[in-house]
Amino acid sequence: MSEPQISAIICTHNRDAYLGAAIDSLLEQEFAGDFEVIVVDNASSDRTREVVEARLPHPRLHYIYESVTGLSVARNTGAKAAHSAILTYLDDDAVASKGWLQVLYNAYEANEKLAISGGKVTLLWPPGVEPPRWLSPGLAGNLGAYDLGDEVVYIDKPGLTPRGLNYSIRRSFLDQIGGFDVNLGRVGKNLLSNEELHVTELALSTGWQVAYLPDALVAHNVAPERLQRSWFLNRGWWQGISECYREQLAGRAGLGQLNRGGERFLRGLVRSVKYIGDPAQRFDNFVYAYGQIGYLKSAIQGMVSAPEWSKRSQQSS
Repeated sequence: MSEPQISAIICTHNRDAYLGAAIDSLLEQEFAGDFEVIVVDNASSDRTREVVEARLPHPRLHYIYESVTGLSVARNTGAKAAHSAILTYLDDDAVASKGWLQVLYNAYEANEKLAISGGKVTLLWPPGVEPPRWLSPGLAGNLGAYDLGDEVVYIDKPGLTPRGLNYSIRRSFLDQIGGFDVNLGRVGKNLLSNEELHVTELALSTGWQVAYLPDALVAHNVAPERLQRSWFLNRGWWQGISECYREQLAGRAGLGQLNRGGERFLRGLVRSVKYIGDPAQRFDNFVYAYGQIGYLKSAIQGMVSAPEWSKRSQQSS
């Protein structure tokens, strides 16, 4: 195989039930040139290695073991091992459409200022399961759903950034910013996030472009445990913590965080009461308000001691 034109990376941690389908969807890509598939096993303790080894005779597939847990750590490990100028990331519980890599590659070839792109994400529900009545479109986004329409969109608001489960980035830009920030992104079972939002902010502030490509379609499996209200509350809590950390990394820590968090908390509670007759909107706003408690807790901790992200940075250096 000649030098790959694009690299497809799966970072995985104890997700062997879904991993095989994710790998197969990449190996079966309809791509005009050469590409590689890299699986980064992020300290898994299940059958992850066996799932990969069953497919390792395939010349495009490579396996790497990363012992330091953390999604951003694993993404950086995959980037260092990749051989192409365009890096794509698919979640271990997702399935890429046949033309996924081709659509992404064509976009970068046509636009030298494109730093980040990703596509539409649909949800794959467990057999016999229907979306619960209390699940709003907004909360469906926590399950990975992402749809900005059927036309290409150049994103100018970081909050609209492509989902990490269907994500690509130009290597030269990733090198420019020093890789994915290991202070953001999941570590083990915590739901720390916002790493893609942070990277989009850096891209937009330095003159790069970020694009939504509807034809770069991926389907994301909804695990049964994510259909519990408690999962969404936990996800909201960690979203609040993530937003606090992101602001601290950007130099926006301090009393202003207490004002912002308090205002958002009250807004969520008021809207939750306002939509008392709509189970989906009621729960959506309650989750939002609950997440602000996590945000405020982290903001206060950052004022009285070194922020958690700072401690993690020191430990990893």
